[in-house]
Amino acid sequence: MSADSARISRKSDFTRTLSQGVRVSARDLTVNVAPVGADWPDSRDLRPDVALHGGPWLGLIISKKVGNAVIRHRTARRLRHAFAAVAPDMLPPETFVVVRAFPGIVARSGADLESTLRSAFGHRKVVAAVDKVAVGVDG
Repeated sequence: MSADSARISRKSDFTRTLSQGVRVSARDLTVNVAPVGADWPDSRDLRPDVALHGGPWLGLIISKKVGNAVIRHRTARRLRHAFAAVAPDMLPPETFVVVRAFPGIVARSGADLESTLRSAFGHRKVVAAVDKVAVGVDG
């Protein structure tokens, strides 16, 4: 799950997830979730393989306000670990997730991060967005 192939790395994927996905705010972080639909690979076909391999996909935005480079990297590792523990059970593989961390996240425990992500992924907006695409694909 935490392999480089399961990370969002292209600017276009970040932009699309942030602009078209549903946003859920939680304590010390914001989660944007964008299910991959039939129209996900954009007109330039940047990611035609997304729905086939390696999801759910995670992108992180951790500003310098969170701390120095050591603290930001530690925060990223902790968020990736929490995501790997929670996402496979709650999100289909055809999902892009961008997590934006705020400064208070440094003081949070790993279990608290998992709990926060679990509640964000279980939010009615996220569930509705994921179900809408699943119905469109199956139906």
